[in-house]
Amino acid sequence: IQEILPLLEQIVQAGKKLLIIAEDIEGEALSTLIVNKLRGTFTCVAVKAPGFGDRRKEMLRDIAILTGGEVISEELGLELKDTTMEQLGKSRQVKVTKENTIIVDGAGDSAAIKDRVAQIRNELAATTSDFDKEKLQERLAKLAGGV
Repeated sequence: IQEILPLLEQIVQAGKKLLIIAEDIEGEALSTLIVNKLRGTFTCVAVKAPGFGDRRKEMLRDIAILTGGEVISEELGLELKDTTMEQLGKSRQVKVTKENTIIVDGAGDSAAIKDRVAQIRNELAATTSDFDKEKLQERLAKLAGGV
């Protein structure tokens, strides 16, 4: 939780809401988010990252591009403790249910989104696996549809 505290303080000061998409949130971090939500300190929703393995990484990149944010991952050389609000994505609205998270009107750069859509289409054309095709088509629909 110490790693995310500076960012949470920035979010509280800015009066923003926070959506956390992570592989896992547990223990002290989860408790802190729940207590702050109950106290009304700030609004935060945490959801499990979609997909598995390399597919998960690509889906997180899709979300980052859609919202104009960055994937914060030690694997990519980015640590939570150094994260600023400028690295976070933005959207007009987020709807979270038990099974789905819908990001509405992400603030990503339209050229970057078009490039990502083209990249996924190229991967789709190159793959022979029906399973991969299905998963790529799902990603394409979410990204091209803006949802």
